[in-house]
Amino acid sequence: MVNFGIVAIPTHYTIQPAEMARWMEDNGFESLFFGEHSHIPTSRESQFPGGGELPQYYKEFFDPFVGLSAAAAVTTTLKIGTSVCLVPEHNPITLAKQVACLDRVANGRLLFGIGAGWNAEEMVDHGVEYKDRWKVTRESILAMREIWTKEIAEFHGQFVNFNPLWCWPKPLQDGGPPVLMGASSKWSPKRIVEYCDGWIPVDGIDGMSEITDGLEAIRTEADRMGRSMDEFDLSVITWVLTAYEQAAPDAIKRIHELLDLGFKRIVFLIEPGQPDDQWRILEQGAKLVREFR
Repeated sequence: MVNFGIVAIPTHYTIQPAEMARWMEDNGFESLFFGEHSHIPTSRESQFPGGGELPQYYKEFFDPFVGLSAAAAVTTTLKIGTSVCLVPEHNPITLAKQVACLDRVANGRLLFGIGAGWNAEEMVDHGVEYKDRWKVTRESILAMREIWTKEIAEFHGQFVNFNPLWCWPKPLQDGGPPVLMGASSKWSPKRIVEYCDGWIPVDGIDGMSEITDGLEAIRTEADRMGRSMDEFDLSVITWVLTAYEQAAPDAIKRIHELLDLGFKRIVFLIEPGQPDDQWRILEQGAKLVREFR
């Protein structure tokens, strides 16, 4: 059975995390994801990947771990996740503890979506050079897995380095929560197969080729590394909900196309807005989910 989720950006004026989470659990959704930006430097040298001016709400993100803790506390079955946590902007020891604690609070319902970010100035403020962001991400995840799975953890890399330590609690999920890569570059398949448990790309508006090619590249790399595709959590973020009122048949067709590719979780992206506007879109989402029940 297909699972449906929502990825949202809670702010000081949007539907609050606990309220949204309760409603989603009551209306057939499987998962709720929050994104992350700690801040936005005013220099604005990095170009917004979506083109044009940076939306105002990028300056207003909640901390995802605080928001997801609130969501977890008022639900019992709804999975919660980051989409994505900007790993290079965190100390890996601290992040390992945050993730483990949240997985405990959520009773093992956490999905850990990760990325390295696009805003070079934001990273520099955290002490990471843009060119190093994926190297830092790789070492951070490998180091965090050591902390999650070992009574005494130790890691020595180029960017992440610590001597033997104790760090508790361990995540409730054995080995830690599933790590989902939220990137779609030509290097992503190797990274996914080496140190991740799944993929959560964004559905291309203009066609399916990017994610189709990405899945094939993951399959090729998994074969090379001796991993089965059955091991991977394949989720996809899509904009179809925003067009559902105007083009319901096309939205349903798109979801079927994504399912035929092998995705098991369809995550609708909704932008920040006033609660009345967001509730209208969410109600459309619930209607769309019912089409597949």
